[in-house]
Amino acid sequence: MPSAHPHYDRLLDAVRQYPPLRVAVVHPCSDVAMLAAVDAAAQGLIQPVLVGPVAKMAEAAAQAGVDLSPYEQHDVPHSHAAADLAVELALRGQVDALMKGSLHTDELMSAVVRRENGLRTARRVSHCFVMDVPGHAQPLIISDAAINIVPTLEEKVDIVQNAIDLAHALRLPEVRVALLSSMETVNPKVPSTLEAAALCKMADRGQITGAVLDGPLAMDNAIDPEAARIKGIVSPVAGQANVLIVPDLDAGNMLAKSLSFLAHAYAAGVVLGAKVPIILTSRADSQAARLASCALASMLVAARREGRIKAVG
Repeated sequence: MPSAHPHYDRLLDAVRQYPPLRVAVVHPCSDVAMLAAVDAAAQGLIQPVLVGPVAKMAEAAAQAGVDLSPYEQHDVPHSHAAADLAVELALRGQVDALMKGSLHTDELMSAVVRRENGLRTARRVSHCFVMDVPGHAQPLIISDAAINIVPTLEEKVDIVQNAIDLAHALRLPEVRVALLSSMETVNPKVPSTLEAAALCKMADRGQITGAVLDGPLAMDNAIDPEAARIKGIVSPVAGQANVLIVPDLDAGNMLAKSLSFLAHAYAAGVVLGAKVPIILTSRADSQAARLASCALASMLVAARREGRIKAVG
C-alpha cells in the first residue's frame, strides 16, 4: 500500500547519507522533550548534546524510560542558562544546530537573537513549516507561522529568501513562491496585496534570488491548477506553488494547523536566518514531525557545507 506521506519518507531517506547532526537540546526536562531527542538519535539523525539541570533531565529520562548514559550532558541551573550555553556551544562550533526542549520558544529565541554573543546574522530569523499533505503532489513550505507576528515588507524579503534557501536545501527541482492574500488582484485597501506585488518586483530586480515569485495569489489559485485556470491567471507559479508566504503569523499558523489536523498532513519545522538551524518542536507534534524537523536541520547544514545555499553572516 502506498505511503500517505511519501515526501516525509523521501526526506528521511535523503538525510541518512549524512552523519548524525550534533544538536544542543535545550532544557529537555520533560518526558516528551527527552523522547524527541532520544528517538532522533536512535534513528541516526542527531547526536544529542543535552543542556539543562542534570537532576531534572534525569527525572525526565526516568519518566520516558530512556538511558542518558550514551549522551553528552551539560549541567546548568535553569532554562535561561541552558539557552545561553546552547548558543555559546553553537558559536564555538561545538554543535551544528539547536533543538527546543521544555522551555518557551521566546526564551530560546531571545538568547539566539541578542545583539552580543547571539546567533544573529544579516538576515531576519524566520520559521518554515514543511508540510507533507496526503494526496498533494509536492511538499509545501509555509512561512512564517511561528516567529514573525506582523512582518514588515523589509522583513518579508528575508522570510522569502530563507524559505527559498530551505527549498534548495531540500533539492526541490523548481522553487515557485506564492505570496498569499485573500485575493489575487492588487487592492490598495488590502496591504498584503501591495506587499506581494512589491516582493515580486524586488525579485525581478534581483533583490530576492533563487526562485520565481508571483502574487498576490489566493490560496486556491496558488495550489490548484483548475482554480488558476478559472480565474484566468497565467503564471509559472499559479496552481503549482511549492512555497507559500503568508501575510502574517495568524494566517500562517491557522493554515499550517488546518492542514495538520483536518488534512492529516505531517508538519516539520525549522528556524532559519541564524548562524545555525533551530529545531522548534511542540508538545502536540507527532514523533514523525519531530524526526522530520531534525532531518530538515541536517539538510540545511549539508546544503551550507556543500555551497548550495549561502551561509549568511
